[in-house]
Amino acid sequence: MKNIFLQQKKEILLKKDKSSKRSWDEKIVKLCKKINSLENYFTTSSCSGRIVLMIEQDKKANNLFLKVYHELIGLEKLKKDLEEVNTLREYPETFSQKMFTKGIKFKMEPCILHVACKNLEYAQELLDKAKLSGWKRSGIISSKKRFVIELNSTEKLEFPIIKNDKILVDDAFLKLIVKEADKKLKRTWGKIERLEKLI
Repeated sequence: MKNIFLQQKKEILLKKDKSSKRSWDEKIVKLCKKINSLENYFTTSSCSGRIVLMIEQDKKANNLFLKVYHELIGLEKLKKDLEEVNTLREYPETFSQKMFTKGIKFKMEPCILHVACKNLEYAQELLDKAKLSGWKRSGIISSKKRFVIELNSTEKLEFPIIKNDKILVDDAFLKLIVKEADKKLKRTWGKIERLEKLI
């Protein structure tokens, strides 16, 4: 079983990055490298937390993410990007008019990490450390091939921000959005650092 797990680890870590970002998030790379240095674990996916402007859709589809930030944002940058996003419907070769019918939403998502573990005991050990570090929405996912834990934090913001070609909120509310989103990103990054120290 040990050899099978180590072979799976080797194969997974050699695979090309399939994420839309195509690279590690700077804020979580040290944690992932530390986990991957341990014999009994390896990471399969990760995100340090992000802010996105995206087309509102009930189902997943390509080209939904219009702007993605893995860093703190400022008021002027958000305003500029909202104006830019609001003109994208003019380019049907990339975005169909139908995609915009439900509007555009602002979304802040917390850090998330998937880790494969050699057995249930090791999975529980890492899960306990994650919860001590503040990753409250976490649990063990058991599969036929291996045990996987999903580590997730709780910081989140989500609401419509553009509808019918109009930005729905004024500058005062945008300023509040930026402040709250940045605060939540900093909090989720703190949990990444705490878990790294506990491992």
